[in-house]
Amino acid sequence: MKWFKKLTKTESTAPEKESVERGLLVFAHPTTVISVEEILRDEGYEIRVVSPPAAYRTGCDLSVEFPLEAEAAITELLNTVGMPPLDVVPITSEGMEPLQFVRKRTYGKYLMIRAANMKMTVDTETKTIVNISGGGCPDVPYLATAMLGQKLSEAPDPGEVGFSLCAYSLNTSREEIIRTIGE
Repeated sequence: MKWFKKLTKTESTAPEKESVERGLLVFAHPTTVISVEEILRDEGYEIRVVSPPAAYRTGCDLSVEFPLEAEAAITELLNTVGMPPLDVVPITSEGMEPLQFVRKRTYGKYLMIRAANMKMTVDTETKTIVNISGGGCPDVPYLATAMLGQKLSEAPDPGEVGFSLCAYSLNTSREEIIRTIGE
């Protein structure tokens, strides 16, 4: 004897839920996000570092967008390594969409890539870094001095010589420029 009746889709009594495929991992510090990004990429997860929606921003913030189907495995892994997220949020509405972390803009022969508040501009013909701006971290002047006027292939990696969120963002800009125009 069956104790329940299996409902077909047309007989369902519950309202249809929209399909939620991605979620956000919210952390207290951007430096934790940078470490989590490396851990999750090494484990083969398809993730992206994004700026969180307005409701989760407190300053210089980053979040990790991830496939929601992997939530249990990812949170278990992060708990194991001592980096649990403050919150795990499904992306369910336009108000919860993460903000675009990387933006591109061209000015004639110049390409500017902005990642968070850091911007790098390159002459696309010579592949020379012509401008670095933005951010508020103490290592930004050093990074700009070390990189300005250098070819992309010769400039130091901002992630290797800087240790701030600005250095991380500048490195993201550099990587996107290289993906776009090559070294």
